Amino acid sequence: MAQTSDAGHADLTGDNLLREQVAACTLLLNDLKIMAYSGHVSARLPGRDAYLIQPFDQPRSGLRPEHLLICDYDGKVISGPSNVRAPAEVYLHGEILRSRPDVNAIAHFHHDITNVFTLVEDTPLLPLKNHAVRWASGIPVHADPSHVANSELGRAVAKTLGPHHAMQIRAHGQIITAESVPALLVDSVHFVENGEAMYHAAAIGRVKALTDADMAAFQRDFKRVPHVSKLWRYYVEGGVKSGLLPKDWVLE
Repeated sequence: MAQTSDAGHADLTGDNLLREQVAACTLLLNDLKIMAYSGHVSARLPGRDAYLIQPFDQPRSGLRPEHLLICDYDGKVISGPSNVRAPAEVYLHGEILRSRPDVNAIAHFHHDITNVFTLVEDTPLLPLKNHAVRWASGIPVHADPSHVANSELGRAVAKTLGPHHAMQIRAHGQIITAESVPALLVDSVHFVENGEAMYHAAAIGRVKALTDADMAAFQRDFKRVPHVSKLWRYYVEGGVKSGLLPKDWVLE
């Protein structure tokens, strides 16, 4: 369990892997232009009603494991560097984690092209690319574009998400959920790829979404665990080679 020291810094014992994964995921999403100057990645701490998330003022482009806060599901900071505050939308993460025990990691970002589909009538974001079968159950749109700045708004977002693995907030951004931080990175990449594909396809002509038969055929042979591992290693290795990620971070 992480504790706050006299200096206000957390004892990272036991949290190192998750801290480094959250920092790496954030840096990679920022480098991929998926998460810009705002947005956040969170990860549930096993065995605790608490999670890791970055501070409000910390630039996404320079996040490090030691910067991360530990917050409870009510948005209270339990542990972390002194003189910092949690992001305004900490309640988004806490209420989803509270309501979805299957979710261990959440990303919230603001990808403009993908969010365009919340701004037009009768053109929802649909699964077009094969890996979009992850969202075969649906991609709900939360009608309230407000920042999720309190528990009531967080509960409303969690209700809109329901059992699904992703959602959009109208005129605002996206929420992706996954079973692990590596899976969260992979799903975030695929979600944006699918949004961009639909944007470009709609500019050419009538969009053809994946059919139920298409999705069933893909899922028969798809192995999520090795796929996540392959792509996580791909992005991490690229990040290490470019100097974005420190070589000494243990990310698996």
